[in-house]
Amino acid sequence: MKYLDKYIPKELLALKINYCRKRLRELPNISVRTHSINGVQTKIIKADNHRLILNSTKGQDLYAAMVEREDLECQLKIYEAIWDRYYRTPVPVFDPPRIVRTLKTPGNVNTVMNRAFFDSLKNDANTKYPKPMIYSFNGIQYRSDVERQIAIGYTEMNVLFKYEPELWVAGMNAPIYPDFFLYIPELDTCKIHEHYGLMNFAKYTREAKLKCSTYIDAGLLLDQDVFFTYNTENQPFDLRYIAAKLNGVIYGNLISSNELISNSSL
Repeated sequence: MKYLDKYIPKELLALKINYCRKRLRELPNISVRTHSINGVQTKIIKADNHRLILNSTKGQDLYAAMVEREDLECQLKIYEAIWDRYYRTPVPVFDPPRIVRTLKTPGNVNTVMNRAFFDSLKNDANTKYPKPMIYSFNGIQYRSDVERQIAIGYTEMNVLFKYEPELWVAGMNAPIYPDFFLYIPELDTCKIHEHYGLMNFAKYTREAKLKCSTYIDAGLLLDQDVFFTYNTENQPFDLRYIAAKLNGVIYGNLISSNELISNSSL
């Protein structure tokens, strides 16, 4: 099957499997049936011992949970099949924690980098420098073929991201634009990926150093909240580099959370 050709880094794949299993344990078993009420055919949603009219507010909430369950069941089958194909060992078992990481935004406000923050960022917002308009993917023009490859890689790995979103950080009088701003739903946290491809140019290097120091001043940890990749003419980019970086930041979150339970299958 085509989905088995997807490559997802090992730690990320284990995280996705454990997250799906955890959410499926939490969600109720729900079904929708049609019943006659006063002679009118009405859709009723059933969960455990509860029966609600589908178009009621609580009924819609249960329906959303049913859709989530069905989606998670499909995802889990795919992720487990990919794991069996590439690793053929028991999936490490852990309870995916919620990681609370904050970024200092204007006014020295500690803003939690979660789904709400990710959703608030405008995608593809950097108009400071013109783009070559030849590296396109999913309706977005990227600044280099390498960045386009990275975007394709994240999409294949089912990693949510925004390209060059506008990010306001404390102490700056203008926004910065991270190359890739990632959201990891299984941890409800964000990661920043900066890719440097013009390090032989002095102006580019100075801007890269400024951006790096800005992240540190904003309270972010290098190789945990922010990670970096590089390429030069003599050192072509390899997407496996991203896999290694993702594994590192995710595993760092897991071991620092003290949530690792065992190394055996559920």
